[in-house]
Amino acid sequence: MDLLKALLLGIVEGLTEYLPVSSTGHLLLVSRWLAEQSTAFVIVIQFGAILAVLAEYRAKLLRWDPQLFTALAIGFVPTGIAGFLLRKIVKAHLTGPLPIACALLAGGVIMIAVERIRASRKITGETGIEHVTPARAFAIGVGQCFSLWPGTSRSMCTIVAGQLVGLSTATAAEFSFLLGLPTLGAATMYEGWKSREELFRSSGSTLALAIGLVTSFAVAWIVVRTFIRYLKSHGLEAFGIYRIVLGAAILAVIWHG
Repeated sequence: MDLLKALLLGIVEGLTEYLPVSSTGHLLLVSRWLAEQSTAFVIVIQFGAILAVLAEYRAKLLRWDPQLFTALAIGFVPTGIAGFLLRKIVKAHLTGPLPIACALLAGGVIMIAVERIRASRKITGETGIEHVTPARAFAIGVGQCFSLWPGTSRSMCTIVAGQLVGLSTATAAEFSFLLGLPTLGAATMYEGWKSREELFRSSGSTLALAIGLVTSFAVAWIVVRTFIRYLKSHGLEAFGIYRIVLGAAILAVIWHG
């Protein structure tokens, strides 16, 4: 892979992995635009974003809170099962521009609707990771299953699910970040091992992968810190509008060939 392409894909991954706009959808679209077909590369550079969350929440994770780790395990189970069963179907039918555009549009409408309903009812939700009970974690995990469809966004699905079960938006986002550790970690390790020959077949491939990983790590760390601060005083509606605009733009491009 061209090193400039690797840098660009690393930036896109870091910017979009933890924002509710779909990193997979953006990466697949940018890869298509760049005429770059390495799906394995796109998935494996997620490891940089995983390291960003580990770095940001290292103190919380090192305290080894049994309640938190139980919640993460419970939240991961539904997606782990669904991913194992549906992975081939998703790759075969849902990675094109049209399904991604539809997912972006649907997710944008859902986010705006949830935000406005919460605002009209003056719902703020409970703040603090300690409020993520096993039942709430399982519900968020079920919500995360919908993110298997590229374009929906794992962050969107888990944050909205967290809002719906009574968490504040910022707390739902924090749990979403942490739930990404087992979820993205499992997908990255599986794809990395399966595609190891493709990823490391030459020194150029290895260097491109390193650039993608380092770039996604640095950008994702900045995004994680900034996004939580943003959510403490703002909602998700702006991201919903962005998704609708992007989805409509993709449909327009498809329509005009």
